[in-house]
Amino acid sequence: QVQLVESGGGLVQPGGSLRLSCAASASIASFSAMGWYRQAPGNERELVGTISIGVNTKYADSVKGRFTISRDVAKSTLYLQMNSLKPEDTAVYYCNADRPPGPRRYWGQGTQVTVSS
Repeated sequence: QVQLVESGGGLVQPGGSLRLSCAASASIASFSAMGWYRQAPGNERELVGTISIGVNTKYADSVKGRFTISRDVAKSTLYLQMNSLKPEDTAVYYCNADRPPGPRRYWGQGTQVTVSS
């Protein structure tokens, strides 16, 4: 069983920045891919971005150029750097991890990000 714990959410003004962290209970080198999703009230969960085993990253068009996904294998931690935040970025942000075989997908409990003046 893998546990993922997100942190770093909070209240930020439009144009501000936040960095989210996702700490894994297992080595993230064992995951074929990790990603960030978000869910705003009344909306479905949507993809923010992913990072694969080859450290290839992909982003949703809505965050491209503003958000950056990175990872620290030594710390078993995934990051989401969010810059130029907008009110529409307000959501609960979740990280996930795909662990072979299968792969099996694991989810964190989420962290709230609120962008408001």
